[in-house]
Amino acid sequence: MRLSEKAKKILVSGGGGFVGSHLCEKLVYAGHEVTCVDNFYTGDRQNIAHLAPYANFQCIEQDICEPFSIEVDEIYNLACPASPVHYQRDPLFTTRTCVIGALNMLELARENQAKILQASTSEVYGDPSVHPQPESYRGNVNSIGLRSCYDEGKRCAETLFFDYKRMYGLDIKVARIFNTYGPRMQENDGRVISNFIVQALRNEPLTIYGKGEQTRSFGYVDDLVNGLILLMESPHAGPLNLGNPNEYSIEELARLILQMTGSSSNLVHKPLPEDDPKLRCPDITLAKELLSWEPTIAIKKGLEKTISYFASAVFSD
Repeated sequence: MRLSEKAKKILVSGGGGFVGSHLCEKLVYAGHEVTCVDNFYTGDRQNIAHLAPYANFQCIEQDICEPFSIEVDEIYNLACPASPVHYQRDPLFTTRTCVIGALNMLELARENQAKILQASTSEVYGDPSVHPQPESYRGNVNSIGLRSCYDEGKRCAETLFFDYKRMYGLDIKVARIFNTYGPRMQENDGRVISNFIVQALRNEPLTIYGKGEQTRSFGYVDDLVNGLILLMESPHAGPLNLGNPNEYSIEELARLILQMTGSSSNLVHKPLPEDDPKLRCPDITLAKELLSWEPTIAIKKGLEKTISYFASAVFSD
């Protein structure tokens, strides 16, 4: 992984979360001065506890909806509840984090003339009518549905980032992140991989919403972190899809996890939630061309690591 020779002062908002903690870890180990900012609404202090002894790491408990000042060279804005269970729990908080939080991070970047990367999402494409989804696709999003606080919040954040680029010449980056999995996912985050692994390890029925024919693509967290760093270091603003283009139906994923865990669980079907996308798969042509990036970790290898994490972290007793 290529990193600048010169150590930088880097802020990671949401650095105590699943993806944020892996990003902090990578940047700390590369020798940068890293500040994790998190209000721990969905983050976990345990995710970054192993970084506390490092002199080049600090954690500030702070809600990015409240302005603050710090000297930085780069900002990765990852702060936001990212799973439906969490972002629907308090939709107004989610929207504020997406919009007011983004504004505060952009102002902090402007104050420091720092580069800033927005962790956007494949949810900006909604329930897509184009498949796979290229960055040029403008999406099919329900602006008044249960998922809108997140979908539209992230779309508004993208708007703000590009307006700051146009108005102030700010060096922005926008990454559209597709389904990501790996160690440090939360047991109760409602994401399909963590749900299935936890249910399988407990020999409980695996819950499939709808017929299980809807498809997703699953990227391992290390691949995503590498892509985020490459985008930050590149001259490109984006938006840029970061995800794994290998597509699986939800039922295929369930059966693979049953096989890999040796579980005796069966499958149960429940009604499909409102606005749940039928298809979700990134077109990563631009990431390949502009960053020379593509995923390297196959799903079985990634699932092995993730199953091992849940088996030890959640079921160690």
